[in-house]
Amino acid sequence: MTRKQTRLTIILASLAVLGVAAGLVLYAIRDTIVFFYTPSEVVAKQITPGTRIRLGGLVEKGSVSKQGTATLFVVTDMTSTMKVTYNGPLPDLFREGQGVVAEGPLTAEGDLTAETVLAKHDENYMPKDVADRLKAQGVWKEGEAKP
Repeated sequence: MTRKQTRLTIILASLAVLGVAAGLVLYAIRDTIVFFYTPSEVVAKQITPGTRIRLGGLVEKGSVSKQGTATLFVVTDMTSTMKVTYNGPLPDLFREGQGVVAEGPLTAEGDLTAETVLAKHDENYMPKDVADRLKAQGVWKEGEAKP
């Protein structure tokens, strides 16, 4: 075998080993790749109590209540709902009808005890300073995004 053929064989073998390793890693984490579950997915997958998950959806209107230091609210995906309990300060963008991602373990009742709550803005969001610069340049079209 010539030097060129040996080098090519080594490169191809290395790529094959790397491909197999990447495939095994992706296969091992196939259920945890999802950024968050919706309430419908939690019900469908029958996730066991005590499992840490990220739950995403909208905060149901009229569901937010305070009990001492705890905040209780319901997350919905317009098909299913799930109760969430959270102790701690809520993000500034948190409000009813707004997107939210809550992370924590499931209880035996099927509720979520959140340890982290992240409020999501809608896909039309644009920071005010960026919107102001676009308006100054004459590029801004009113109604494209909400500053």
